[in-house]
Amino acid sequence: MRIADCSNTYSVAVLLPCYNEEVTIKAVVSDFRKTLPDAKIYVFDNNSSDNTAEVAKQAGAIVVRETRQGKGNVIRSMFERVDADIYIMADGDDTYPVEMANRLIVPVLAGEADMTVGDRLSNRSYQNAARRGKLGSYGNFCFTKMVNILFHCTLKDIFSGYRVFNRKFVKTVPILSDGFQVETEMTLFALDKRLKIKEIPITFKERPEGSDSKLNTFRDGFRILKMIVRICKDFRPLQFYSTIAAFLAILSLSMGIPVILDFFKTGLVLRFPTAFLCSSLMILAMLSLSIGLVLHTVIVHSRAAYEKEFKRYPWPLESELQVTHNNY
Repeated sequence: MRIADCSNTYSVAVLLPCYNEEVTIKAVVSDFRKTLPDAKIYVFDNNSSDNTAEVAKQAGAIVVRETRQGKGNVIRSMFERVDADIYIMADGDDTYPVEMANRLIVPVLAGEADMTVGDRLSNRSYQNAARRGKLGSYGNFCFTKMVNILFHCTLKDIFSGYRVFNRKFVKTVPILSDGFQVETEMTLFALDKRLKIKEIPITFKERPEGSDSKLNTFRDGFRILKMIVRICKDFRPLQFYSTIAAFLAILSLSMGIPVILDFFKTGLVLRFPTAFLCSSLMILAMLSLSIGLVLHTVIVHSRAAYEKEFKRYPWPLESELQVTHNNY
């Protein structure tokens, strides 16, 4: 890394979660060693049935075994066990351009981002990959659009596995997912806590022959959809429960107005069961709104507590760190 006029030394860790990547892991480790010769490269082997661990070790990586199956479990273990100032996360399938690592590092070092993301979608390299189905690309678009609306942002690729983090982010982000939805979880967490995210376009490469994807379009898509609903409930409770309250209130009024009109005409409640149902729905609507208001207050206090935790991991002042952008 080309850092000008800087007396501090920063440690860099490359984190590669792997499951049966024997065909590609040697090339990935070798490329990172050439691009970032001073970085420590960690390969976390997730119960591979092939020779991934042996090949990675021979290529010069530090191999760690994670027995809990799932990418989320692997990343949780990585963040807990590896200590560094800058963390680079990529996949071991040789689909991400290692030569772009420096470009992803610079905004984090300069304090412009807590997390940089390699954006595969802006240049359509992901969509144009030879074996990439249209359903997966459309799913990416829909989920990203949903997140942008919910969090009032303009992100382009929330699923990318090529990311760089500062120490603050890694040591404070909770990883709750156990599968491939973990990248989305990290993005949503950063958005909710108002952390700085910067996307940098990269060129996505197709997997080499003999290397198979571990993604399942329907299974992982459904998991991500469930996670977004959970994030809405947990991080945007006022909007979530207000939407439920509005639906119940509209349903109650649409069924109750005829009952009220009949009462004004006859002085009698002619459809008592309907009136009872409408009253119950309106009560539920008010309860839902009350829950949203209470949880919103809890979230506000939770964010304040996180701000204090985040500040426990100091980062150099701008005057202490000058990064030469033009060299990348």
